Order: sequence, then structure tokens, then C-alpha cells
Amino acid sequence: MKPLDPRLVRTARAVRVHLAVTVVCGVVVTCLVLAQAWLLARVISGATDGQGVGELAWAISAVAVVAIARAVLSYGAETAALRSAARAKSELRRRLIRHVTGTSDSAPAAAGGSDSGPVWLSGQTGPDGTSTPRAGELVTLATRGLDALDDYFARYLPQLVLAVLVPVAVLVVVARADWISAAVIAVTLPLIPIFMALVGWHTQARTQRQWRLLNRLGGHFLDVVEGLPTLAIFRRAKAQAAIIRRITDEHRGVTMSTLRIAFLSAFVLELLSTLAVALVAVEIGLRLMYGMLDYETALLVLILAPEAYLPLREVGARFHASMEGVAAAEQVFTVLDSGPAREAPAGGPAAPRSRAGDEVAALPRRAGGPAPRIRFDGVGLVYPGRDVPALRDVDLVLEPGRSLLLTGPSGSGKSSLLALLLRFAEPTTGTILVEDASLAAPVPLSLLSADSWRAAIAWVPQHPYLFDDTVAGNIRLGAPDAGDAEVRRAAELAEAHGFISALPDGYATRLGERGARLSAGQRQRVALARAFLRDAPIVLLDEPTAHLDPDNARAVRVAVARLLRDRSGVIVAHDTGWTDIVDAVAHIEAGRVGERIPT
Repeated sequence: MKPLDPRLVRTARAVRVHLAVTVVCGVVVTCLVLAQAWLLARVISGATDGQGVGELAWAISAVAVVAIARAVLSYGAETAALRSAARAKSELRRRLIRHVTGTSDSAPAAAGGSDSGPVWLSGQTGPDGTSTPRAGELVTLATRGLDALDDYFARYLPQLVLAVLVPVAVLVVVARADWISAAVIAVTLPLIPIFMALVGWHTQARTQRQWRLLNRLGGHFLDVVEGLPTLAIFRRAKAQAAIIRRITDEHRGVTMSTLRIAFLSAFVLELLSTLAVALVAVEIGLRLMYGMLDYETALLVLILAPEAYLPLREVGARFHASMEGVAAAEQVFTVLDSGPAREAPAGGPAAPRSRAGDEVAALPRRAGGPAPRIRFDGVGLVYPGRDVPALRDVDLVLEPGRSLLLTGPSGSGKSSLLALLLRFAEPTTGTILVEDASLAAPVPLSLLSADSWRAAIAWVPQHPYLFDDTVAGNIRLGAPDAGDAEVRRAAELAEAHGFISALPDGYATRLGERGARLSAGQRQRVALARAFLRDAPIVLLDEPTAHLDPDNARAVRVAVARLLRDRSGVIVAHDTGWTDIVDAVAHIEAGRVGERIPT
């Protein structure tokens, strides 16, 4: 593990500023250490020679001023370091969240935008339908993990600077006063970093294992809490509690093992520095006894000798205290560096990125206007860590104002195709072209701003998320500036006005987290009301009736039929009960899309 991770310095501007401030503070502290040692030697030797308080008053006052200055500087430096740590953690958290949610401030994906998103969060890695959820992992990483960087910024980095500056400055001053003592310090000083490195290498693997176990524990616990009702129904709660207990015990054992090594390292470093200072004290005492060294010089060397070893001892202790934060930062950079490899888009014009992004940014602003024509040209998708493609050689055209039903078995690639349209994933082969009247020529979707493209899409997932807000507030997510009349009109179109009016406070009724007060069919119709309110030219629906009873499914189909009028739409479903609503049907099998069949 490196003493200073260069990726932290490159990534977070706050780290660079903090390093500059830390170096300046380190230089000042070094000067104060040398001044304090000289003043103490002067006061003690003067008092031994019989000088009174009047003669030594200036030196005594200077010692007090230097001590106060060191205390104030230490307090100010640590306060500034904690502020820098807060800014750096906030910056890393924002980058992490933007990356895993697939959003960016302005850059298109091809220009450096994120390749991750809900696909990463769900742990989806291939077409077989299996996944390992990563949401709990992300929660642990973004909270407890990055919080551990406080020790790294506030204590380890300042001590690292002092460990470089103070020993060198002490050696220079001691060499000018007594070269023999300087030689003893120079020979014994490297022993501390050597033993510190040996202990650090032994601790590194254990710390990383401790962090991996904490990650597993946090992720598994979050998944268990979310699925607790289901576990209780099937009487599996006790089994999951046993698993959590076992992981907790493993984490406790690894943590105690790591702490034992950390305490051992502190003992080793303290022993080495004590023996080194004792060697200096012995050789100085012998020469002082035989009159080979004056008293003030001996005092100066004895006071400075511990100061030469102290920063190195402290940096070792601070390093072990900050290793958890460093391990978490390494995982953050691993996530930020992850993403599916993509080939250069094949086919279509290589439009300048900025120009393409500016042109297509106008598409979502035409609320209710015609949708662009979308063409899949030999598109393939392979998720990271998988060898089997989720999609292969997809050639498909989505015409403006026309709807398509995409059917196929689980794991065939239906949701992967929606993920490409939503820019939650990027093609690994082929390209998706967007054609619109406002564009001079077709533009690859990968060159467009993901945020502006998604503004042209209304997406209704299989399990829509409802927040602990009012019904109107949940519907208004589709268009935050919409008025009450527009919200009510959207609910009427979605076949939701009837049950909303029957709620205790109507549209002002709070739904609870995940819409706990509503049934699955009612939640689905609230999501459809969002889509109506959004009035986007492209509509994507993922299994809108797969989990609903016949009455709710019928109401959802009626609402979807209204939603698809004059809009481009893609419905992903297992059943063929949507054929009366859509304009064409296509079957997908093992990642390949078959021929479109008009209805």
C-alpha cells in the first residue's frame, strides 16, 4: 500500500490544496521544533551556569511563545485538514454516485460519461438472469468506508510531511553541533521505516480482508432488511440471522487480528526509537563526563534526538489507523475505473461531440412532439465479467410514433435492450443511431448527452419506486413544475383518479416508503400517471402487468393504450396479451431479435 495514493491527489482538488497547506505547516512546525530545542538548551545551561531569571527571561518567554504557537498551529492544521477531508469525501461520493447511477454533469458517455448505472447496482452481469445486488455494497462504501478517510487526511498526511522534514532538519542541526551524535542518529534512523514497512506489508492483506468482510456484512444486512417480509412468510428469517451472525464473527476475528498487529507495530517502533535515543544519550554522557563536549551542546542534541524519531513513530501509528480509509478509497477507484469496454461506433457519421450533444439536447424540449427514429445496427452487449453476450447482432428499427412488443423468455436480453435505450449500458459492438428532423444526419446515441437523452423518455419499470410523499408529489416526479390540474389529468388518463379520490386525503395522502399504502396495481398506475405527466415522445415499459391481478392488469392495459398514442413505444413482456395495443411484435431469444411481425 503506497504512503500516498496519487489517484487521490489527481481526483480530488481538495486533496491538492490540503497537501500544499500541510507542507507549509510542516515547514513552520519544523522551524518551531528546532527553535524550541535551542531555547530549552539555552535556558537549562544558563541556569546551570548561575544566570538569573532576569538574564534568562527573554529565553523563557520565547519558549512559552513557541509552545503556544505549536499548539495553535496544530489545532488550525487539524481543523483545516478535517475540512479538506470533508470536501474530498463529498467529491468522491458525488463521483461514485454519478458513476453507478449512470449520470453525468454534462459530458456524453463517449466523452467520458459513466458506463455504469442501475445495471451495475443490480449486479446484472449476463443474460442468464442471475445477479448479485451491489446496493448494500455501495451504501457501506459511500458511508462508513469514505468516513474512514478522516484519519488519512487529518492525521496521517500531516505526519507524513513531518516524517520527511523533521528528521532531515534535526540531522542538519545536530551535525553542525556534534557530528558523532549525527552519525549515530543517521545510522539508527532508517531502522524505523524498514520495520514499519515490514509490519505494513504483513497488515495490508488483513486490512483488505477486513474491509471485504465489512462490505459483505453491510450489503447482506441491507438485502435481508429489504426482504424481511418475504423471509418471514417463508420462515427463513432465522437462517439469514445465522448467516449474518457468522459473517459478523468473521469480521470481528479479522478486526482483532489486525488490531493485534497494529499494537505490535507500535511496540516495535517505540522500542527501536527508545534504544536509538539511549545510544545517543550514552555516547553524549561519556563524552560529557570526560569534558569532550560542552553542556549546552549536549543538551541541544539530547532534546533534538527524540524529535528525529518521533515523526517516524507517529506516521507508522497513523498509517495503521488510516488503512481502512485507504482500502475504501482503493475500492472507490476500482468502481470508478470499471465499465464495459466499447469499440468505436461503426456506421453513421462521426459528428463532433459538442455539436451532436448541442443538437440533440433540443429533442426533449419538444414536449409531445414527434419522436426520433432509432436504429440498432449490429448491436452487441457483453456485461463486465461475463463471456456470454447479453445481446448479439441486433438489427432493429423503432419508427417514430409506432409501438413494439418485445417478447421472450427470462434472461433472453429484453431488459438489456431497454438498458441500452436508457443509456444504463453502452453497446460493446455495433451502434445505435438516432435520426431526427433537427439533425443534419444520423448521430450515434453514444455521442449524445445521457441526461438530455433520458429527458425524452418516459420509463415505467416492472416495480416502480414510490417515495414517502403525497400521491401528487409522487406523480409530479414526471414533471416537477406541473400544476394540480395537470397532475389530476395525468391520473385520470392512467386510470388512477378513482382510487386516489378514495384515499383519506385524496392527492395529499402520504403513501409511505415504496408506496406501502397502495397495491401493486395501484402503484403501477401511479407510475403511468408520471409517464403521462412527463409527455415524452418515447415510452419504455418493462413487464407492466406481470405481477398484477386481472382487474388491475386490464386497467393498466387501457392506460398504456392511451399512453402509446402518437408516441414511440417499446413494451417488454412475457405474454402476448399486448398484441391488440402495439403496431408490431418481435421475439428475442439468446440475445438475438427475430423479425418484426405487424399486428
